[in-house]
Amino acid sequence: METRKEIDPLGEKLISKDTYYGIQTARAVENFPVSGIKAPAEFIKAYVLVKKAAALANMQVGWLDQKIEKAIVQACDEILSGKFHDQFVVDVFQAGAGTSFNMNVNEVLANRALEIMGRPKGDYKTVSPNDHVNMAQSTNDTFPTAIHIAVLIALQPLTNELDRLAEAFEELSKKHRDTMKSGRTHLQDAVPVTIGQEFGAYASAIKHACDQLRERQKLLCEVALGGTATGTGVNAHPRYKHTAIAALADMTGFPLKPASNTFEALQSCRPAQAVSSALKELALELIRVANDLRLLSSGPTTGLAEIALPPVQPGSSIMPGKVNPVMAECLDMVAFQVVGNDLAVSLAVQAGQLDLNVMTPVIMHNILSSIKLLTNYLPVFRKKCVEGITVDEKRCADYVDKNPSLATYLSPYIGYLEASKIAKQALKEGRSVKEIALEKGLLTSEELEKIFNPKRLINQEE
Repeated sequence: METRKEIDPLGEKLISKDTYYGIQTARAVENFPVSGIKAPAEFIKAYVLVKKAAALANMQVGWLDQKIEKAIVQACDEILSGKFHDQFVVDVFQAGAGTSFNMNVNEVLANRALEIMGRPKGDYKTVSPNDHVNMAQSTNDTFPTAIHIAVLIALQPLTNELDRLAEAFEELSKKHRDTMKSGRTHLQDAVPVTIGQEFGAYASAIKHACDQLRERQKLLCEVALGGTATGTGVNAHPRYKHTAIAALADMTGFPLKPASNTFEALQSCRPAQAVSSALKELALELIRVANDLRLLSSGPTTGLAEIALPPVQPGSSIMPGKVNPVMAECLDMVAFQVVGNDLAVSLAVQAGQLDLNVMTPVIMHNILSSIKLLTNYLPVFRKKCVEGITVDEKRCADYVDKNPSLATYLSPYIGYLEASKIAKQALKEGRSVKEIALEKGLLTSEELEKIFNPKRLINQEE
């Protein structure tokens, strides 16, 4: 293997001539062989956008030579087009604050810029990872800025899919708006609802969770860039911060602006936590919905079996013909992981000390991991589960007819205690409340027909 010699403050090291990363990245690879998980594409893109904006701004304020700026910008554009992603080799569990990854980006951009200028890799006197690519920057302001941008980028496909999932439940709600079924509270029979009302509630819950995500992502539009090491903006031109962030906003399409307090932006990761919490709250709703679908489809002979989920694969290696609610089960597991990821983010967010939170790499990893899991799986869940749900209307009607909670509708006419007696008798004898009330002569047939009018049962009587 052909090598080149590189030098950093700790000494010398031989680096493969083929690699675009340099000595500091190589040290990080040796120091942190932790998970084998590398930074996701969204984060690479976000970080390179920050570097491109910085180069443009530093050239505009007269600090960066235009030839070097053009080479750095071209290198950025190549990475943004998908090239050289294999050169970002630092594990997501790494040095605090993400210094290792920042230097990985700086070195790759510097060495590619050197190639573009016709110079050999490692000629850092011509283009330096620190002095040129990292000009007017610190890991401390670039890493949290890149987190905000990466999460904003990643959230757009997720929120779009949540809209589609809510629409799928809404379609089922409209289709079965008049399909009566037993309500259930405490997992016990309750007064009737419709399939449409239950599924409409699922649609509403997903919409509200998505709205919350969209609202909280606005917090990410304030970025730390320009704060450099501790928030003071040391080693940056006075016009750099606003120039760089304006360029970044133009490139991303997001309404980015400088943090109102750069010291807070380096110390606090509250905006990231707000988004992570919204992802957790979405996950909790998805778990609830998935488990409802599992309960409603339980059976097919000994469970509720009011709905049927599409069969997508055999359910058992030993029981022939068994089909399980595997898509809902998988959604549960995805959502459990999102809840766990949020706990890791929460611990990292509260671990900030004095003038910097150094736990940003694990914050980045867990938030983007949660978004990816949901974005990958929710379209599959929608297509292979929700859109194929069928309803057993006869079974729903049979449950309603035998539901002792229908005695609730008699209370205004015969009182709670007398209605309770009828409910108990109906349950004991396996007969309908209406039949027993008529038999006892407590109400006339006409009165009972009016009381048990289906629209009245679900409080939709005009």
